[in-house]
Amino acid sequence: MKFLIKPINSVLIISAALFSASASAAVTVEDAWVRATVQGQQATGAFMKLTSDTDGKLIEAKSNISKAVEIHEMAMQDDVMKMRQIPSLDLPNGKQVELKPGGYHIMFIDLHHQVKENDEIDLQLVVENKDGSKETINIKAPARPLAKSAESSMHGHGQPVQMNKHGH
Repeated sequence: MKFLIKPINSVLIISAALFSASASAAVTVEDAWVRATVQGQQATGAFMKLTSDTDGKLIEAKSNISKAVEIHEMAMQDDVMKMRQIPSLDLPNGKQVELKPGGYHIMFIDLHHQVKENDEIDLQLVVENKDGSKETINIKAPARPLAKSAESSMHGHGQPVQMNKHGH
């Protein structure tokens, strides 16, 4: 009888593992980077490309480099580029969503220290899948330097911008 129980238990364990793996969505993160800062700068952004293999949404970002980490979007409103916090970012099945300067991005507010070129920034993304389950994706994003051409496209990263901190 013991010989029958062990193979059956093994099959059940393997089946459960396969089921849980297929029930979990996979989000691919490409080209993640964080904007390097100058001394005294209090905010910066993270940028990347996200692709999910199921409908889901980015609901939270976490990092230890700042007091607050928020999901933001930049949009034209009455001929003025405005930045605002959004509660989540949709990740449609199979469609790449780009977080980039002047668009969607992760905002680090009240930095604890300067983010220097080549620093590796730890960032966690929390994604809610269509079934309501959540997964955390751990990223190490390199800091890229500020360049003259990049400063003009920063759209507020390090510059005063109208912000709606609550997104409502």
